[in-house]
Amino acid sequence: MEERQARSSFAALSQETRLGIVRTLVVAGPGGMAAGAIAERMGVSPSNVSFHLKELERTGLIAQRRESRSIVYSASYETLADLVTFLMEDCCVGHASVRASLNGPKPCSVASSGPTEGGNG
Repeated sequence: MEERQARSSFAALSQETRLGIVRTLVVAGPGGMAAGAIAERMGVSPSNVSFHLKELERTGLIAQRRESRSIVYSASYETLADLVTFLMEDCCVGHASVRASLNGPKPCSVASSGPTEGGNG
């Protein structure tokens, strides 16, 4: 991720409602949520949530798709991962303990149903 895109993403996330929307969509999973459901969950008007969704989509943090008469929004997990990677890229130089925490198990990654092939874990 380029620094310019990272700055835009962080600027978008610095607003309370937008951060809440992204966190809500991350929890909702790849299926996403309709704009009306997001507005209801966030406790804001549909026009207010629409304004924030446009800004988040502009930065690439969320994506939209049409399902029948609804527009469904979902988190752009790849972009969010790129943003976290950008943030952590240089911070770990000389700090082995921080690097180790990044290389540990990923709590939100899809886990396999058992140990890896030929290994004990």
